[in-house]
Amino acid sequence: MTYSIIGMGAIGGFYGGRLAHAGLEVHFLSHSDYAFVVEHGLQIDSCDGNFHLPHVNAYHTSADMPKTDVVIVGLKSVNNHLLPELLAPIITDNTVVVLIQNGIGLEADLQAAFPNLHIVAGLAFICSSKTQPGHINHQCYGSINLGNYSCPPERFSQILEDFQKAGLQVAEVPYEEARWKKAVWNMPFNGMTVALDTSTDKLLNNPATRQLIYDQMMEVIGAANALGIEAITSEFADKMIEMTDAMVPYSPSMKLDYDFHRPMEIYYLYTRPIEEARKAGFEMPKLSMLEAELKFKESQYNKS
Repeated sequence: MTYSIIGMGAIGGFYGGRLAHAGLEVHFLSHSDYAFVVEHGLQIDSCDGNFHLPHVNAYHTSADMPKTDVVIVGLKSVNNHLLPELLAPIITDNTVVVLIQNGIGLEADLQAAFPNLHIVAGLAFICSSKTQPGHINHQCYGSINLGNYSCPPERFSQILEDFQKAGLQVAEVPYEEARWKKAVWNMPFNGMTVALDTSTDKLLNNPATRQLIYDQMMEVIGAANALGIEAITSEFADKMIEMTDAMVPYSPSMKLDYDFHRPMEIYYLYTRPIEEARKAGFEMPKLSMLEAELKFKESQYNKS
């Protein structure tokens, strides 16, 4: 199958780069990096082994890209309003779109815009950043879970096989459960690193914030349980804490967005899951407070 990458950043660039390195046909939509990547290619420095792609199929606009079998979306969700325009030139009736994004409600909103589209959720567990044009630094982890939202089973299986061919640790997971499991880590750590201007290791090294992170994780698990997702328990929170203890000191994507005064993914990471939980009769008070703090901090970007 052929692949197109929308969002050639730390996530799309890494997974697309691995697929291309394995010999699959991959096309990249690149805006700020376009001229550099065309001339110099894509460099990925990885804990699993560095590699360089000297020749990259890069495009400055999706209107110039060919139709494709699979589109991997690595955009930040704050840019999802652009997806109808970006996807329209490159999809067919059989195209599968894999949303490697954080949050709740992403697939439902895209399906509403494209009722016949085949959609898969991509849940990446990775520490990766784009350090400069055409250069991605993959620090640790890198596995990805795929949850089938509306994709024919045979197409879904082929995507799994292609990811395995690229040497990626990939697994099929139940869609709803996977999205909320990812939120167990994302909702506490993304927002708290912004609110307290810190990194993951410092949050866990302080007893007070370590407990607060755990309490926030339990709010996410409570919301998932209220929505009928019973497989996520307190043991998963313990596992996420243990995993983060073992990570290198890390600034999540929202912290980097905040540092560079870019829009933060507040809606799909906080507002939407809080709304969904409330519909099920479950309140998330600590995370609702964090949501308000994030909205305030974002509102201060252009103020002295």
